[in-house]
Amino acid sequence: MRNFKLPSKKEINFILASFSKKEWRLFAVLAILLVLSTVLILENINRHFMVTVPLRGGSISEGVVGVPRFINPVLANSEADLNMTTLIYSGLMRKIKDGALIPDLASKYEMSSNGLVYTFTLKDNLFFQDGKPVTADDILFTINKVKDGIIASPQKVNWDGVNVEKINEKTINFTLKQPYASFLENTTLGIMPAHLWENSPMELNGANTNPIGSGPYMISKVSKQPSGIIDSYTLSPFKKFILGEPYIKNITLRFYQNEDDLVKALVDKKVDEISSIRPIDAENLKEKNYQIESAVLPRVFGLFFNQNVNQLFTDKTIISAINQAIDKDRIVRDVLLGYGTTIDSPIPPTMMEYRKLNAKTDISRENLLQKVQDDLSKAGWKKNTDGFLEKTTTQNKKKTPVLLEFSISTGNVPELAKTAKLIKGNLTTLGMKVEIKTFEKGNLNQSVIRPRKYDVLLFGQIINHESDLFAFWHSTQRKDPGLNVAMYTNVKVDKILEDAFVTIDEKERIKKYGQFEEEIVKDMPAIFLFSPNFIYTASKNIKNFKISNVITPSDRYLNAYSWYIDTENVWRVFAK
Repeated sequence: MRNFKLPSKKEINFILASFSKKEWRLFAVLAILLVLSTVLILENINRHFMVTVPLRGGSISEGVVGVPRFINPVLANSEADLNMTTLIYSGLMRKIKDGALIPDLASKYEMSSNGLVYTFTLKDNLFFQDGKPVTADDILFTINKVKDGIIASPQKVNWDGVNVEKINEKTINFTLKQPYASFLENTTLGIMPAHLWENSPMELNGANTNPIGSGPYMISKVSKQPSGIIDSYTLSPFKKFILGEPYIKNITLRFYQNEDDLVKALVDKKVDEISSIRPIDAENLKEKNYQIESAVLPRVFGLFFNQNVNQLFTDKTIISAINQAIDKDRIVRDVLLGYGTTIDSPIPPTMMEYRKLNAKTDISRENLLQKVQDDLSKAGWKKNTDGFLEKTTTQNKKKTPVLLEFSISTGNVPELAKTAKLIKGNLTTLGMKVEIKTFEKGNLNQSVIRPRKYDVLLFGQIINHESDLFAFWHSTQRKDPGLNVAMYTNVKVDKILEDAFVTIDEKERIKKYGQFEEEIVKDMPAIFLFSPNFIYTASKNIKNFKISNVITPSDRYLNAYSWYIDTENVWRVFAK
């Protein structure tokens, strides 16, 4: 067999010169097809092996109402403080966007069989943003400051009864007096560098406005007014952040006095995003083609009845009539402009695993109201000459007319005032005489809620996690400073809440909270109205930014280290 030999240049030229015009046209077509098919094949191969990956770079600016004063995990309470704290500090554990917990500063944790002792081990190579190492001493310092009654930390209630012990530089023990199902949530608390805080009073320390943490972002620039008030912070990635260097090069938080200024800043393109906005502002911005996103908050708004002040509320016929008469859908539609959801339970819709949703009735509203009126009539309530419901009762052998009247106390927030007005309209239709009393927030708390001076309270409960239900519904919490504003007492519910509080097994805990819900719905100490949405504008440039489980507005920054703006295509083998 002869060896294969490529044709010489002279031979190729001779062959080409011998082509007829028809053969040349055919050759040209075949050559073009060969080139195109080769390009397509290479493109498909390239596409198959290429992936889009985040690229470091880009910047965003966000508007926030308020001015930060205490950018530290112990004292942070305002939205401005909490936003900054979430970006700058890391905890032993970190909550991610779906609500799950992952190790952050901790490499692992172990829980004792009785659920009383948690042992955390720190990761290697942990550093604060000033280059100093993170040690068990910093964890001990931070939590002891939270527990210090003189400092009055908003986090103190989460750590009461927890003993903290340093085992060595990388190991720390937490010992609880009783099992606490939500304890791991507490360990998301940001850890502070003891060397910056231990030698001066916490409230006066300069690190409150120049904080150092171990979180994903660190302060690179501060802008202040001549008076010293902070206008903005520019944050840059902390390269030694233990979960990986963030992608976005700069995040700037600009601070505004009120929501009107906040919205104006967005429209004037001074900021890229804003959040915690009112429904009316959201609708106006939507008309201007801004991308509006929202997520339901773990807030339970309702009417809480005080039987100690008004004996009418011992009558379940009245409570049931009020519940059926209130047009909850209209409240969500007209007050919240659709940014909320109706509820019938003390457990917020964000905790769906605990809720047994009641099936909606198909009865028309007209027929429903007729049924309610019939029920009240059967119970002896008739309209008087003024059109209000009245019932004749016998007291001391004397017949006395009793008017179905009460007041609703609430805050002077526009949404609450409008909700109260709608409820009054619904109940007036039935013949109930309702007075609305609105109070400034501080006065409502001090003069109405704390002394329990109200017939009905239109109020919202914040359920950060299921264990908070104890504070709102256990009988021991009826008196100030307890939060049981319905003045509710039920021995069975007390036992359920006590057991659920210490039940570590999730399935058993869900079962108990289901039993709790059944008892509350049966006893009707309150009428549950709606859970509002957290509303924000979403920048179309930011990728991997989606909120699905928001407890506080600052939760939107929990995965800020994984946000990105720029991307590039690389071969799959080179992608991390």
